[in-house]
Amino acid sequence: MRILITGGDGEFCKHLVEQGKEHLFLTPTKEEADISHYWQLDRYFYTHQFEFDIVIHAAAITRPMVIHEDNPSLSIQTNIVGTSNVVLMCERYNKKIIYISTDYVYEGKDGNYKETDAMKPFTKYGWSKLGGECAVQMYDNHLILRMAMNRKPFPHPKALKDMRKSLMYIEDAAKATLKLLDEKGIINVGGKSQSVYDFVKEEKPDIEPIYLSEISDVNMATDCSMNTNKMMRVIDDSTV
Repeated sequence: MRILITGGDGEFCKHLVEQGKEHLFLTPTKEEADISHYWQLDRYFYTHQFEFDIVIHAAAITRPMVIHEDNPSLSIQTNIVGTSNVVLMCERYNKKIIYISTDYVYEGKDGNYKETDAMKPFTKYGWSKLGGECAVQMYDNHLILRMAMNRKPFPHPKALKDMRKSLMYIEDAAKATLKLLDEKGIINVGGKSQSVYDFVKEEKPDIEPIYLSEISDVNMATDCSMNTNKMMRVIDDSTV
């Protein structure tokens, strides 16, 4: 397939290109195709419209999480307005959009969230990604992947012992994405439900535990774990 990736200079993009040797990729930098600038983005799509069929929209403001609390206008401009711009380009040039969303769109209390469960973000970051989802849902030719992924090696000296997630490493999330290119709708993408600490400890045995009560700069969830049965029905369990 011929694929354009927004956020072309990010780590997720790097892994997509490395693992998708059978595909052709366009990976524009922010300077070439800034999603928050409608006309610049339109020029890029117009110029390259015959070079790709699918857009994997991965460009976003993510971390540090506190930036969404302190500077919500930046979060809105990139994650909501920017995503809306990408959707408009996909509609104009008849391209499928695959939107990289997050488990933070769920409430984060009960865990085992299915794709059909109600969404109630617990952070402004989650709201910004849900805002992007709303734009994507307005365009029929779409796939939304709600992901829980992290860097490898884990970049922090401590990991949360009392927060459950369905984490996978970025390279595994990229591998899963490439297996889902033909799908539509919404799919949760992640690993097994466990604490962040237990997830990291498998790769980094010397990791130290930390607890939610010790973190006060942003709201945190206790259980964002997702039901990934839909993902597993589509891709081979042994590949992620």
